[in-house]
Amino acid sequence: MIKIKRLDDNLNIEGKRVLLRVDFNVPINDGAITEDSRIEKVLPTIKFLINKKAKIIIIAHLGRPKGKIVPELTLKPIAKKLSNYLNQDVVFLSESVGSLVIQNSKKIPNGKIILLENIRFHKEEELNSVSFAKELSKIGDIYINEAFPCSHRAHASVCEITKHINSFAGKQLLKEVNVIKLLTNNAKKPTTCIIGGSKISTKSGILVELIKKMQNIVIAGAMANIFIKHKGYNIGQSVFEKNQENLIENIIQESKKNNCNLLLPEDVIASKNHNSKGVLKSLDQINDNDLILDIGEKTLQNIINVIDESKTILWNGPVGYFEIDEFSAGSRKIANKISENTKTKSLVSIAGGGDTVAAINKFKCSNGFTYLSTAGGAFLELLEGKVLPGIKALEVNE
Repeated sequence: MIKIKRLDDNLNIEGKRVLLRVDFNVPINDGAITEDSRIEKVLPTIKFLINKKAKIIIIAHLGRPKGKIVPELTLKPIAKKLSNYLNQDVVFLSESVGSLVIQNSKKIPNGKIILLENIRFHKEEELNSVSFAKELSKIGDIYINEAFPCSHRAHASVCEITKHINSFAGKQLLKEVNVIKLLTNNAKKPTTCIIGGSKISTKSGILVELIKKMQNIVIAGAMANIFIKHKGYNIGQSVFEKNQENLIENIIQESKKNNCNLLLPEDVIASKNHNSKGVLKSLDQINDNDLILDIGEKTLQNIINVIDESKTILWNGPVGYFEIDEFSAGSRKIANKISENTKTKSLVSIAGGGDTVAAINKFKCSNGFTYLSTAGGAFLELLEGKVLPGIKALEVNE
């Protein structure tokens, strides 16, 4: 039987160097972290290792520096934030690999933490380089993958490293995997998926799979624009992905074939730009200069009605430009409704993706969801049934 190798609570790791791969890919503006859900998510694991008196060396990335040193993408601000959360100094090293890192990993006291510089400053990381992974493995005695959001990437610090060091899945990673198993195997019906984002091409596979399993699919946010356009309406200057007509038609036909209710916007909040006031418009009122920035009142009520009928909800992608208050009403009211029903009607509610979780946190609804996953691509790919390289790398035969 194939199982994921997990860390045993009773394993003696006192004095051991634990190489902990996490996802600290958080938004930073002028050196300040503006949303830190991904840091909070891994705190229980870090505290567990501190209590076990391990020497903790954290590997993480930020942004897409493409193998070059980009000062704006340094992890130094994250070291400060982590220090505040843990009430202890987190040592930040300006290197990710090499003799200096190895020396420091051996010198730190038990229960203390080192945060290494952005691992993606090295091009070898994204190439899943064998030699680079071997060098990384020299920094620790054991390795723990607590970076589920990165586990769909075949990168050196996620995949290849597991061949060169005793490796385990972290507790948070296992929670993510188990939640997705719940969604795919034992979800209470009726089930509903609310899906947003901008690119339909990156989510077409998961949409087709979800159509086969869900009773309702709600498509909103920028992704809905191409469906509105496909129906023959003007979308003005709104964001949409070109040359996807066949894909859209296939999704519509699959929903009919599988008797899945495909819910699309019937009205929108439009504006001339992000700084102007939004105007409620029916689809036939959208003009050439409009930007669609949120769902309209009728569309929102349709979604609320579906939420009320549902026993299980999956939400991936805000339904509007929630960062600006003028265009946040749709996402806010959906978050509030899901939270309310989770508390009062035993709704199972799962939200995935950094933007979705950021929206839920902004509206102070996080304690009203059954589970929040900060993963986006990894979350959707596992739902789709794909094998994630980072999970595969942790499998063992028993």
